[in-house]
Formats: sequence, C-alpha cells, structure tokens
Amino acid sequence: MTVTKEDPLEGPVGDAPEEAYTPSARRIERERYKRSRTRRATAVAALSTAVTLAVLYFVVTGSPGWPRTKETFFSAAYARQALPQVLDGLWLNLRLLVICGAVTLVLGLLLAVARTLRGPALFPLRALATAYVDFFRGLPLIICLLAVIFGVPALRLQGVPTDPVVLGGAALVLTYSAYMAEVFRAGIESVHPSQRAAARSLGLSSAQTMRFVVLPQAVRRVVPPLLNDLVSLQKDTGLVSIAGAVDAVYAAQILASKTFNYTPYVVAGLVFVVLTIPMTRFTDWVTARMNRRQSQGGTV
Repeated sequence: MTVTKEDPLEGPVGDAPEEAYTPSARRIERERYKRSRTRRATAVAALSTAVTLAVLYFVVTGSPGWPRTKETFFSAAYARQALPQVLDGLWLNLRLLVICGAVTLVLGLLLAVARTLRGPALFPLRALATAYVDFFRGLPLIICLLAVIFGVPALRLQGVPTDPVVLGGAALVLTYSAYMAEVFRAGIESVHPSQRAAARSLGLSSAQTMRFVVLPQAVRRVVPPLLNDLVSLQKDTGLVSIAGAVDAVYAAQILASKTFNYTPYVVAGLVFVVLTIPMTRFTDWVTARMNRRQSQGGTV
C-alpha cells in the first residue's frame, strides 16, 4: 500500500497536479469568429439606425409646415410650464393603476375559475361568468366609462359613490377584469389533464386540486400576458379625464385650452411613455426568462 505524505505548504506529496483546461485551437478560432460577427452586426445596426434617424430628421424638419408645427407642439417654454402640473396629475394615474390593477387581477382570477368549474349544478355560475366576460370584452372601454360615470349617479342610489375617480376606476375594473379572466382561463386550460388526475388519485378534492396543483402552474404561465394587460391599463387610466378628474391628461388639456398650444399633450404623452417603457422591458425579461426555463426543461 502506498502511503501519501502531506506537506503543509505543498499539499499531499505524490499526488499528480491537476492540469488546467486549455481550449483547443478550433474552439479559440470559433469564439473569435463569433465575436467578430457580433461586432460586425452591432456596427451595421448602429449605422442603419443612424441613417434612418438622419433621414427622418431631414424629412420632418425640411417640410414646409415644420416651423409652425414646432412652435405649436414642441415649444420648450410651454413644456417647462406644463411638466409640473402634468406630474401632479400623474399621481392620480398611478393610484388608479395600483388599485385597479390589484382588483382586476383578483376579479379576473375568480371569473376564470368560475368559467372552468365542472358539474351541471354549477352551470348558472359558469353562464353568468361567461356572459360577464363576453359583454365587457365586446363593450368599448370609452362607452363603459361614459355609462358608469354618468349613468350611475343618475340612478340616485343611496350609498353609491358619485366621485368620478371612483366611478372611472370601477369602469376600468369592469373592462379589464374580463380581459384578465380570459388570460387566466387560458393558463388554467393549458395545464395537462394528467395533473388533475394525479392530484385526485392522491386524495385531493376538486377545490384542493385547483388551489394547490392547477392554479400555481397556470398563474406562472400567464405572467407575461398579464403584465401586458397591466401596461394597457396604465395607459387607459388617462381616460378617466372625460369625467373631469384632473389626471395627467386633463392637466395637459387645461393648459392647452388656455394657451392654444398643444405642447402639454406631447409632455403628457412622453410622461406615459417613460412610465410604460420599464414595465414593457420587465415584461420582455420575464417572457425571455420563462422561455429559457422551458427550453432547458425546467418548471414553467
């Protein structure tokens, strides 16, 4: 038997040193070729983008009506005047987004579960959920807002709020919960029936199967489309201004009606764009992450 002595500085004496990995010449050449293609593609993309932007700039600024358009829509002085008031109104849009978004997610999930319930005794509940989704998905949002904001106060019901912000938020919830219900239902129906059968074979009831087996998988699968709906909801919160609620859009409208300059509308639009881009990029990141996990055989 061979005895290996240890040296406190060198480690076990007699052990063969581990050889460091050395990539082959072919792999080094392949990596160099990939880097060169990446650099070439980046340069071509940057050049084509610069050329496109330059062409658009000269076409727009060279048009006969550009001086008047610039003064009416892109005035720096009016933009500085409008920005603080638009940002004050944006606070209302953000509150509507948070509250209405949370309510629509919960209501949409309940509607989706109701539409997927089984059994003849639950047919009335399925029918009501289906009718609700079909009606509010087909009804234009602007009509829903007008009907709720101006129709509900006309009923003079006791205890029903007449605040246009509350009524506008209710109209947004009614419409977007129908959209999100269909997204949740698609996720529920995408779960393979064998999952339900396995859960029932383990002794879980129908409600437990839905709660612990089906819904966790379904919700994970529909996160990207749900985020897309929230992005749309964030933009449509500006429609509550039709009732007189001073949000970012209505603040811009007030300034534009005073000065007959439409720069405040451009400022409000850019504010919404700046607010929407991070949510859109986050949605893209979540979608790409889920696609990578699915392609690698992980849990979706």
